[in-house]
Amino acid sequence: MSVDRYARQIVLPQVGSTGQDRLQRSSVLVIGAGGLGCAVMQYLGAAGVGRLIAMDHDQVEETNLHRQPLYRMSDLGRPKAEAARCALLALNPGLQMTAVTQRLTPANAATWIAHADVVVDAADSFAVTYILSDECRRAHKYLISASVLGLSGYAGVFCGDVPSYRAVFPDLPHRAGSCAEAGVLGTTVGVLGTLQAHLTLAVQLRLSPSVCGQLVTVDLATLRFAKFSFTGTDEPDATGVQFIDLSQAGAGDFLIDLRGSAEAPLARPDALRASVEELERDAQAQGGSALPHDERIVLCCRSGLRAWRAARALQQRGYTKLALVALGS
Repeated sequence: MSVDRYARQIVLPQVGSTGQDRLQRSSVLVIGAGGLGCAVMQYLGAAGVGRLIAMDHDQVEETNLHRQPLYRMSDLGRPKAEAARCALLALNPGLQMTAVTQRLTPANAATWIAHADVVVDAADSFAVTYILSDECRRAHKYLISASVLGLSGYAGVFCGDVPSYRAVFPDLPHRAGSCAEAGVLGTTVGVLGTLQAHLTLAVQLRLSPSVCGQLVTVDLATLRFAKFSFTGTDEPDATGVQFIDLSQAGAGDFLIDLRGSAEAPLARPDALRASVEELERDAQAQGGSALPHDERIVLCCRSGLRAWRAARALQQRGYTKLALVALGS
């Protein structure tokens, strides 16, 4: 480890040689190598975090470049995780960097989380956030999560010895916008990603006062920052609806595919195709088609949002054996 490289942060009393050694021995799993992930990994790699694991199944597109400055035109079409690895090793050759070109799922989350001391959620997916929240809580590891849209966003430190993301946000939104639909300014993503990197370093350096159990909101349209503590928040019932992988749905499970026939083929040949609106209408009428109460009902859609809405509708009708699947694009 080059002392000169980190001299300006080692001189800080909050870091010192002890803190720098702690960073060098640490391992961080970053889920998502997009706008948030680029800023997170660039600053963590530059700060001397010993090992980074970048996990992203997407490829670099030209529309990414205005907010993902790790990438160049020559990276178009390359897996983001691999392109990020090359860029970061050029920045800091002493960094240990692993590129994982897989999608994070409930089937592999525990395995990858076991490789890291701290987990950063930069995936821009509500399903991934709740999967990570559940697994990090089980593994007793900190989760640094952020979200950004337009000119605003938030970042916070969850799990470990503080409440989980699911405790603070027990419900998914009814609908969620995307960067493609609502737009996003690159500098907003950079601010939130840099904030995530700072929170990650603060956790690893054990800065006082602790950032754990704190959430920071940012509105760059009005230049307003706010913070609140959620340390006293109660965890939700352990029997809450969980995300599972499609491979974890057994033959005895009753599958409902909420995607339209023009959107995708059935998730499984024996799945029932229905819309979330149909299930919600049945819930409001307290009637509708009879679904099995003795089998687990597995609700499938692309992002997980429709599955979440359908689960809430079925819970109103007394169904308790429920699971969600986010099938992705």
